[in-house]
Amino acid sequence: MTADHTIAVGRRVLDAEAEGLRRLSASLGATFADAVEALFAARGRIVCTGMGKSGHVARKIAATLASTGSAAMFVHPSEASHGDLGMIGADDVILALSKTGETRELADVIAYAARFDIPLIGITAAADSTLGVAADIVLMLPDAPEATDAVNAPTTSTTLQIAMGDALAVALLERRGFRPQDFRVFHPGGKLGAMLRTAADLMHGREELPLVAPETPMRQALLVMTQMRWGIVGVTGPDGRLLGAITDGDLRRHIDGLLDRTAGEVMTPGPKKVAPASMLAGEALALMSDPPPAVTVLFVVEDGKPLGILHVHDLLRAGVM
Repeated sequence: MTADHTIAVGRRVLDAEAEGLRRLSASLGATFADAVEALFAARGRIVCTGMGKSGHVARKIAATLASTGSAAMFVHPSEASHGDLGMIGADDVILALSKTGETRELADVIAYAARFDIPLIGITAAADSTLGVAADIVLMLPDAPEATDAVNAPTTSTTLQIAMGDALAVALLERRGFRPQDFRVFHPGGKLGAMLRTAADLMHGREELPLVAPETPMRQALLVMTQMRWGIVGVTGPDGRLLGAITDGDLRRHIDGLLDRTAGEVMTPGPKKVAPASMLAGEALALMSDPPPAVTVLFVVEDGKPLGILHVHDLLRAGVM
């Protein structure tokens, strides 16, 4: 097989799955909204289940739901038949996946849902199948061929299942009013967790703030700037609000007669600042970089008053960059 042929095969697969996704998007209707409402109303957990490749997808959907604030878990249908049905409570909702809807290992889960009046949402390509008929809500997969020519291996169908799960998770996330700050609770590690930390988490506190009054002579302001080693000094008014800041650039611009001036005369009014302190670290990094000029240090301000100071090195150590 030549490289060109291999590339052509890859493109054929991706095109087939992309077409399947387009059909899935076009087919979404009122039952999708019903499913989201059923998941939202659940007082217990969302129990995801499926066999084989559908089982792997169900496990992934459960993980996605859990990471976006919905109590969810995966139950293997075979294990369910041997005791794990007891993990499913009356307040739960079952989300069952099967392309054909005739997966025999799901029979006990389906019967259990009916016996205890547990809402059952089915994701299947066959509305008249056992799962399709038994489910309270059916999310239909469109008629889209698998991406394989020689064998009917699950390819397009599992892609559609994953996409349907993602659509449910995101719609449910927005239905709950889930925020980036909430997302951080479930993702404390890695770069994502770092980006979702707040400026208040990373900033240096009041004891390290380089602050002077507007009438402070520049000789004294330079001492504060040097002692605190941030390369910046903030200028605050009588009410404690941040009026401006003095950086190395300001010193160069006022080099003539610098020591005869006051901090208020040299400062740049309205400097870039992090406000409020709950701003995400990723947002603070963007603020440092854009719009120009780029800066390496920002005051963290609440109600106009400096609470702390944040340096680009703090973001680097936290793994934001």
